[in-house]
Amino acid sequence: MKLRQKVIFLAITPLILAMCAIAFAVRHQAISLGEQQRATIAQAYLASKEAELKHYVTLASHSIASLYQSGRKDAATLDEAKRILGALSYGDDGYFFIYDMQGNSLMHPRQPELVGQNLWELRDQDGTATIQRLMQRAKDGGGFVRYHWVKPSTTKSAPKLGYVILMPEWGWMLGTGIYMDDVDQALAKVDTQQFGNIRSTMLWIAAIAILGSLLVAGSGLVLNISELRVADAKLKVLAQRVVESQEEERARLSRDLHDGISQWLVSIKLQIEAGIARLGGTAEQQQKAPATFERAAEQLNNVLGEVRRISHNLRPAILDDLGLAAALDHLVREYNDSSSAQASFAARPAGAGEGLPDMVNTVLFRIAQEALTNSERHAHASEVAVSLQEAGGALELRISDNGGGFDADGIALHPQRGIGLRNMTERMEAIGGSLQINSTPTGTVVLARLDLQP
Repeated sequence: MKLRQKVIFLAITPLILAMCAIAFAVRHQAISLGEQQRATIAQAYLASKEAELKHYVTLASHSIASLYQSGRKDAATLDEAKRILGALSYGDDGYFFIYDMQGNSLMHPRQPELVGQNLWELRDQDGTATIQRLMQRAKDGGGFVRYHWVKPSTTKSAPKLGYVILMPEWGWMLGTGIYMDDVDQALAKVDTQQFGNIRSTMLWIAAIAILGSLLVAGSGLVLNISELRVADAKLKVLAQRVVESQEEERARLSRDLHDGISQWLVSIKLQIEAGIARLGGTAEQQQKAPATFERAAEQLNNVLGEVRRISHNLRPAILDDLGLAAALDHLVREYNDSSSAQASFAARPAGAGEGLPDMVNTVLFRIAQEALTNSERHAHASEVAVSLQEAGGALELRISDNGGGFDADGIALHPQRGIGLRNMTERMEAIGGSLQINSTPTGTVVLARLDLQP
């Protein structure tokens, strides 16, 4: 997976996780609220049904109140009361029923085949003695009872809520009931509507998550394209700078070889030829020949020194032989020999920087070399301190002077100046380190820091 794909993935993943968490929370809250709403509706619906049943039973008792309060118990009076109650009905499945105290069915307008039968031991599909429960509730002062009974309109057993009262003067239990399957259907519609609302909400959240992911991915692609263009431009500038640095280095080497070593070698060649010619000449010329060869030998020593100087500038051998600390100490001594300023070097501990890769040693050495050159050439410092410190899992190279300082930010932004500073920064970034430059009118501090990996 490419880096830009990883960045987009890391940006989209938290968004998707957040949307999933939100969806889970919303769904949980919606289900919880739906259950509360269903319970509230069921309770309100049941309360209305209970009030309705009480009202029906009250109307039924009022319809036969004159007969009941007359004190008569003859068959004609009881049959008249049964006729009046049997004629009362409400809805398709609303009716009144009468049982005596022994559980005999005395009136059942929707199931006349039950009249005259003793249903005391009748049990519903749950194994509950239905008539016994109804009778017990009536004896307790009347009230509601839940049970199962055959629904006349469907001829199938359905849950029913009954309400019964006791008529002790006649030894009757009078009651009615409402089938609860209609209530269950109404609640099922509520559940279906709530499920649809939850599903719609989840779809909206999913659509928002997909749209957000697409926007993040699109923004990431646009940003990647923009960053790639900027990176390409920076690479072109860096490549051009590297080429310029190489050309400058080659030009310097060419000047050193042409102006120094080449001229000396030509002079040595001419002196050797002159010495050889004098050896074949007169006695006086032969006496001058040794002096000619001595001058040629002295110039050869100068050539050797110049070669050492050039090779040291390319890569000091002491850096490979003795390490970074010794190379920096040697660099400081050379600086003191060739400059009017005085520099000092300290390594804490003495073996700081040992075991580092050659690339790291070279980069830190070149940074110290560049900083010392800038202190002498531009800052005109009189004192310079170089330190190499290893502590806290990091290696720090610090070069400070008491020169006049400079505008670090301004030079860094100038297109034709500060190449050395940019090279120092880029060298440190290439090895995973950092470079800080703090310059004031009272001096400059260059701090190169590198975290030491195990």
